[in-house]
Amino acid sequence: MASGETVPVGSGREWLVSCDESGIGGLRYYGFGTLWMPWDRRGVFVGDIEALGEQHGVRLATTDGVEHEFKWGKVKSQKLPFYKAVVDYFFERPWLSFHCLVVRKADVDRTLHKDLDEARRKHFTMLLTNKIRRALKKHPTRRDFRVWVDPIPSAQKKADEAVEVIAGRILRKVGIRPAPLLKVTTHTSHSTRSIQLCDLLLGAVMSAWQQDVEAGGKVALQRHLAGHLGWTDLRADTFETAAKFNTWFFCNPNFRPKDVISREVNLKVPPAASGGAWAGPAKT
Repeated sequence: MASGETVPVGSGREWLVSCDESGIGGLRYYGFGTLWMPWDRRGVFVGDIEALGEQHGVRLATTDGVEHEFKWGKVKSQKLPFYKAVVDYFFERPWLSFHCLVVRKADVDRTLHKDLDEARRKHFTMLLTNKIRRALKKHPTRRDFRVWVDPIPSAQKKADEAVEVIAGRILRKVGIRPAPLLKVTTHTSHSTRSIQLCDLLLGAVMSAWQQDVEAGGKVALQRHLAGHLGWTDLRADTFETAAKFNTWFFCNPNFRPKDVISREVNLKVPPAASGGAWAGPAKT
């Protein structure tokens, strides 16, 4: 599907779900992140993020035909004020939320999947369908979900289309009728601000789980983000009721009991009464 596809806005308010992945190589954990916002906020979001770049001397806006992106891999001490401002922006906007899934590779039951590639696609689809089900419980009339994914690292051709088909099938199987309008399209992170923010938040979480950052701007940003949650670090999962920022650690009891302690989230910025997409995500 073309990343430049235009999607008509329906009569109901739609959701834009921007997704990214991390740890797909030979690391101990892999994970997927989803950044949620109302579809009609996407233009405001892009303008606000690029304005933050201008305020902090970080070039983002495309003025020379070249895209300038922000992401976890580009966090450095000299740009830390900008990245902290982006994290603050996320927590100060009640219409933004972030939910991610962390999987310990050693806990994946290989007998249930053709290979690890298939297992990862199943886990991503599981995260997506779980969250869509929860959003529909709170907003049953908002049934349009526009899902933007960074190119899915998979040997399967048109992996985005496969996710769309399988997710729709799962939602129908669990009784979600009429079926929501679910459209999954590939958008490169290089030119998509919402995927860049998803990359930033997911990267901070996954690096904490991988324990692969020891000093510098990234550690400072992790601590800043954790402070918004009332935590000192990010190496934990959240309880089911964490709506603004939710980390789901996938535990396979057939391999070992859960050895990660879930933490309460105590938001530094109180959530607005209007809330976001969430009635209280479950980890099923």
